[in-house]
This record gives sequence, structure tokens and C-alpha cells, in this order.
Amino acid sequence: MNQVLLIACYELGHQPLSLAWPAAFLREDGQQVTTCDLAVETLDEAAVRAADFVGIAVPMHTAMRLGVQAAREVRALNPEAHICFYGLYAWLNADYLLQAENGQRALADSVIAGEYEAPLRELVRTVAQGGSALDVGGVSTAAGRNGTYLERLSFPLPDRRGLPSLDQYARYMYDGRAVAAGYVEASRGCLHTCQHCPVVPVYGGRFFVMPLETVLADIRQQVAQGARHITFGDPDFLNGPGHAMKVARALHKEFPGLTFDFTTKVEHILERRSLFGELREMGARFVVSAFEATSEDILRRLQKGHTVEDMETALAILDEAGLHVQPTWLPFTPWTTLDDYLHMLQWIREQELIQHVPAVQLSIRLLVPPNSALLDHADAHEWVGELDRENFTYRWQHPDPCMDELQQRVARLAEAAGEGSSSPYRVFAEVERLAYGMAGKPAPQWQAPLTPDLPPPRLTEDWFC
Repeated sequence: MNQVLLIACYELGHQPLSLAWPAAFLREDGQQVTTCDLAVETLDEAAVRAADFVGIAVPMHTAMRLGVQAAREVRALNPEAHICFYGLYAWLNADYLLQAENGQRALADSVIAGEYEAPLRELVRTVAQGGSALDVGGVSTAAGRNGTYLERLSFPLPDRRGLPSLDQYARYMYDGRAVAAGYVEASRGCLHTCQHCPVVPVYGGRFFVMPLETVLADIRQQVAQGARHITFGDPDFLNGPGHAMKVARALHKEFPGLTFDFTTKVEHILERRSLFGELREMGARFVVSAFEATSEDILRRLQKGHTVEDMETALAILDEAGLHVQPTWLPFTPWTTLDDYLHMLQWIREQELIQHVPAVQLSIRLLVPPNSALLDHADAHEWVGELDRENFTYRWQHPDPCMDELQQRVARLAEAAGEGSSSPYRVFAEVERLAYGMAGKPAPQWQAPLTPDLPPPRLTEDWFC
């Protein structure tokens, strides 16, 4: 039996499935597993010193930054432990993680991405037996690289024993109330190839559905822990609409009072418009959708598969079904002009979405991680700069310096708004005044509602990377 420590760093305010599923695989294999979620816990030094193997989950950029800090602490406390980074950003940043610098040992001994649980289980066995990690399919080391692991797995029930309670994570807010929210995935990967998405270099347009009974059993155990709302964390819940509807129907049959939210593309809202009324009846309350921009040029460049007109149609479909929307945005790219930004603000205001767009979404700047599909574009050399290895992104500067300044100033406004209880209308008006002022134009004159409606249903975590 090996002593395995699994560390999560940040997962959008959710109890980490990136710990629960690997823990289930490893415990079934007879391994002794301890978990730690650095989003709400401190690193247990005793657990680090006792570990033979440390796995660090890095499904997103913020997790990667925190994971590197954790790896340095692990190395200092337990130099003999094997450190494996797993998840999307492990693969994207394998060169950085596996490379020794200045005579120091590399941060990671191995990396895994894709359907990582089976390779992780086999890697723990192999390391314990003194074998070569590189002999395990899907595992990369400094000595060589294997591809991402994209084989269909047989999934056990996620093992959430030892994870912090749900009340320590993001909550679902509606009608002035807040309740505990659970998190499941009905599928992983994605059929689509949006050029800025970190899923694309790893999954390459493939996706895998999770067994219906496994998803339902995971919901069941989280309801027993107090969840009254469920987030489906699939990159796109409607990649497999038949499977998604089976999951939603089973959820509603067993838990008719349980609500849920999910993420899906604009084009799926249009293509599958007949599903949304039933989803609302079964408990869906809001939909996250990556609108990204109101510039047709930016939408084409990112290969989003939709137009601004499509976004407006999607809003009408969701409104007819009684579903709220939380659109996500990518306001700052090397190609976004100041006029584009002003148009986005105007569009949000005219579509009455101000309360649906957290201030941080107005400040997001394009991240270009290593292996991003954007780097393969013919004109990438015109805008991409050097790789900022320690921040896991390629540098870029906007050809118009005021756009970089605007992004920094909007980010400060968003940070201040996040620390207080500012009205979304007031913060949006401040962003408008700032942006229009930089354009040398008067900001639009409009009146916030004197008695605004209650905020639309949402989770208490607004960050998405």
C-alpha cells in the first residue's frame, strides 16, 4: 500500500471532482489516499512528509499557478516523493513542469492529461515497484512524452470522503436566499474546437459521457451532504443532448425539488431550442454560455460558431423557456478595438444583461497558454510575444496602448466591486464612463432601475479561469 496525497488548488468554488474521482480509483486499488483542497484548506505538512506519491490537479490556469507553489512546498518538505501534475494545464505546461533549472530538480516528475484516472492509478503502482513512469500510457516525463490519454474508462462513484463540506464552497443564490451547491460532470472533453479553449489541445474535438447511474449516484451523495442545487460542470452539457436529457430527467424524477445549471454553446441553444422548456420544468434555472464578443471578426477568429444575431436569438429562446443566462466574455484580445469594447457595453445594456454580467467578466484578458490552438494561426507571429513561463501564457501587447491601460483599470474596478456590495448598475456605469472617456466620447445617459429586481439566480463564484 502506498501513501498518496492528492491536492486540488482551485475549481471555481466547487468541491473538487478532480480529487473525488482519482481517490475512488486509487482506493479501489488498495492505496491509502489523503486529499487536500488548497482553495479552503492549508497544506498538511505531516501528510506531505508521509506521502510516497503526490498528485496535483490543475484543470485551469489559476489552479496551475497555485499548484506550482504547492509543488515547491512539497519538494522542500519531502524531496523523495514522486510529484505528478494532472489535468488540462499539466499537459499544456509540461515543458515547464518537467524541466530542471539552475541545478534544481524539476517541479514535476510526471504529467498526465485527458482521462487521467487510469494512468494515475497505474503510475502509482509503477512508481511503488521502482518501474519507469514513461512505460505507463498517457504519462509524460523529462525522459520522453506520451500523448494525452483518451481511452474510455469505467468510472466508479466519486469518493468524496475527506473532502471539505459543501458549505465551504460557492453557494447558489436565488430570490435573496443562498443554498449549498453540488457539482457533477455528465461528460468530459468537447466536440468543438474554439481556438482559445484549453480543452481543445488535450481532447482535440472528442468527448466522453459519464455513466448515467454514476452521475445520479454522485448527485445523490451530495444531496445527502446538503446540496440543494447542482452545477453540471461539463464543457458543454449539450454535446450529447440525448445523454444530457436522460441525466436531467433522472435527476428530476428522484429529486423533484432540486435545481441545476449547466453550460452550453450559443449554437446548441439554437439547434436544440425545443429542449429548454423541458429543462426549465425539470429544475434548470440558469445557463452559462460563452458569448465572448460582439465583434463578428473576433467571433470568427475564435471559431465560436455563432454570430451576434445568434446571441440575440439565444437570449430570446432562453427567455421564452424562463431560463436566465450568465454569458461569459473575452473583452480584451490583440484584435479587439476600443470601438469593439464600446459596442459590447452597448449591447449588454440594450439586451438588459447588466445584472447577468459580473464585473470581472468585463475585464478578462486573453490567455494564450503553451500549445494553444491560437499559436497555429498564420498571423500568430504578428501579435504573439515571448512565453511567460512562470505565468503560463504567451505575452502579447495590444497595438493600441490604451486598450492595455483600459483592461488594467477595468480589472481594478472589478476587484473593488468584488470586495464590496456595489450595485452592478453602478459598476457597469463606472466601466462605461471609463471606456467612453478613453475614447473621448460622452458616456451614454441611462437610468438604473429605482427598485431593481432581485439579482438573477447565480453561484457566488464569478471567476471562470
